[in-house]
Amino acid sequence: MDELLEQILSLSDINEVIDYVSNGLKKPVVLESDHFFLLAYNSYYVEHFDIANQKTIFSKKCPLHIFEKFVETGIIDQLKTTEKPFRISEMKDIGLNKRVVTSATYMDTIMGYIWVQEIEEELTEEELEFLHKVSFHVGKIIYRKNKIKQQKAEEIENFFRKAINFSFKNEKELRWEASQLDIILPSIFNIMVVNAIEAEEELVEELKETIRSYLNLKDNTSHVLVNQTNIVIIVGCYSLKYSPVATSLQIIENLLTNFDENRYSNIYIGVGNEYQTILSLHNSYEEALEVVNIAEEIGTQENVPYEYDKMGIFRYLDVIKNKNNKNNYQNKNLQILQAKDRESQTELVKTLEYYLVNNCKLKSTAEQMFIHLNTLNYRLKQITELTSIDFSDFNQKCQLYLDLMLNKKL
Repeated sequence: MDELLEQILSLSDINEVIDYVSNGLKKPVVLESDHFFLLAYNSYYVEHFDIANQKTIFSKKCPLHIFEKFVETGIIDQLKTTEKPFRISEMKDIGLNKRVVTSATYMDTIMGYIWVQEIEEELTEEELEFLHKVSFHVGKIIYRKNKIKQQKAEEIENFFRKAINFSFKNEKELRWEASQLDIILPSIFNIMVVNAIEAEEELVEELKETIRSYLNLKDNTSHVLVNQTNIVIIVGCYSLKYSPVATSLQIIENLLTNFDENRYSNIYIGVGNEYQTILSLHNSYEEALEVVNIAEEIGTQENVPYEYDKMGIFRYLDVIKNKNNKNNYQNKNLQILQAKDRESQTELVKTLEYYLVNNCKLKSTAEQMFIHLNTLNYRLKQITELTSIDFSDFNQKCQLYLDLMLNKKL
């Protein structure tokens, strides 16, 4: 293997390197970027590529359901923490045969992943060591290619930063600059903002890369950038048949499922409306920001919608707060419940909020609060006995919910 390794180390073309590795090991080999895009592939026997490899080659990227399976089984975390090649067992449900994978690194940074499908015989210890040594050379080649792309990426990021900050005079100027950078503008788009208030810079970068990796596996056009303290995601679709907002909600679901709450405290997310006029990037950004700002002021996004289009009365909290301050208004019923909670360590105010959010439906309220129906009924009985709240009065319920949100904001 030493002679083969010397030959490979003299090569600078990534396709040639993968050809040499595949022919030397007599195994199918696939190289993906750190964002799981296909970079190169070769097979000693083409027909031996499994279904997972075939789909990757066909779509030029790791299929989303395979990526999610790797997240679920901990393989993605293992790729980021394991230096040497390791084996992945067969996964019939996603058409994946047994294989060896190793990260291709340069200067302690992961540049990509080398996947070697094991046909019949497993790789020997000598071959595993050979693959490990090759991975550093592959990482170096990818790094050099990426450096050229990086300047272009920074120019594109600056273009979108200008667009969301309304720095273009008109649409003609915006489209001209996009054409100079070979940016294909979407037919329909929206802006999503993620703000990790107390996260360290390293975690914000990790969060940004997680979002970017997920978006790269979706069939749409997208860009991720940082503007001040916000991670800004431009989610676009080339066809009006698709919904960028629906994609944004899928991103949120993916994030909330897979990130560690202890590491990312106080994350606020806003999703702006969809637009077709590209100058409206600024509008969608401002809408997403408004959702984030409201959630931040209240101190939680629990029961606060992610979508600006569904914010409803939350959009008017500032106006109502100013009127309440002017009139020295305070909700007497809430004051009674707050005093009771302090005195008896109860959760009557919280119960009232959840009950109102669930449109006064017992079952859904109990499920959201993880309490028994009998417990909920007992608390509601306490609330009605202590206060003059009438749950059949629609206007009173609206007023109660507004005052609850304003109390959080204060």
